[in-house]
Amino acid sequence: MKKLLSLMVVVGLSVASPAVWAAQDEAKSETKKDASADEKRAEMDKVAKEALAEVLEKSDKAKELYEKAAGWAVFDNLRITFILSGGGGTGVAVNKASGKRTYMKMGTGGLSLGIGAQKYQVIMFFESEERLTNFIEKGWKVESGADAAAGSKGAAVGTAFIDGIAVYKITEKGLMASADISGTKYSLNKKLNQ
Repeated sequence: MKKLLSLMVVVGLSVASPAVWAAQDEAKSETKKDASADEKRAEMDKVAKEALAEVLEKSDKAKELYEKAAGWAVFDNLRITFILSGGGGTGVAVNKASGKRTYMKMGTGGLSLGIGAQKYQVIMFFESEERLTNFIEKGWKVESGADAAAGSKGAAVGTAFIDGIAVYKITEKGLMASADISGTKYSLNKKLNQ
């Protein structure tokens, strides 16, 4: 009887062990996903803070618009061009009153002359809380020809809120006098907002 009981325990453990290991692996995987999401959010926050600081430092007009804005967003993008252009990136939108951060994504595409890649940040200021909320909840698709003039000394006339949004662009060359964001779609990043 003892041998039968021992055999049943061994069989039970051998059957249960894979299920326990699978559950442990699943728990580790979930922890890894959470850590990975936390790392992505932390990196996005860091890039956003640096880009916002650079725009505010280089443009008096940007400071003025930021002070009036209900919120702001920064997107870190990579655009690759080879006859067709395409790219993508991630960003964060921030409500100034509540401090709430919403993580988003963007994608861009179109026809373009040239070959190459460009890494850049897009900084947006939202004139009203309603415009910010609409951007976060419904996204935004920028049609062709949507340029925003950046205000910095020696550059063109500074930006103003156009349809409730002011846009700046920073490339490796610095703050751009013309921020072409045409063909770009911004939307909620559901994975990072869970």
